[in-house]
Amino acid sequence: KYDLARLQAELEQEREMEMLEESVSDLRSTTCELQERLHSVDGENEWKTRYETQVELNGQLERQISLTHERLEDIRGNPMRLASIRSYDDMPVETLRQRLKFLTEEKSDLQSQLMDCHLQIEQEGKAFHKTNDERRAYLSEIAK
Repeated sequence: KYDLARLQAELEQEREMEMLEESVSDLRSTTCELQERLHSVDGENEWKTRYETQVELNGQLERQISLTHERLEDIRGNPMRLASIRSYDDMPVETLRQRLKFLTEEKSDLQSQLMDCHLQIEQEGKAFHKTNDERRAYLSEIAK
């Protein structure tokens, strides 16, 4: 009983990790696409590019919301998940401490990845605005 519950908990954790890895991969590919677009933006296409970028980000957010809703429904409707949670009551304290340590480390790693992505997005935004300002300055010089 304990092994089955533990294996189910580990399987659920693996699924969550795969989902997070997929999200990170999607964000990285989007970042690469945005970098490519940044280098190819010209004055006439700037608003179109911004619109397309926003639509793409909205789509990603909708997918993430959908995945989150699915996970929430799965957790609510899955009696095995509740059984695995109840099995923690039967675990020795040391095993629970090890599990807590592992989950804390995993949480820390994920928070670190999130901060890295956040900083990268901020840096890319600053680079975009700097490049855009330079482009506008060049255009105004050419227009003179």
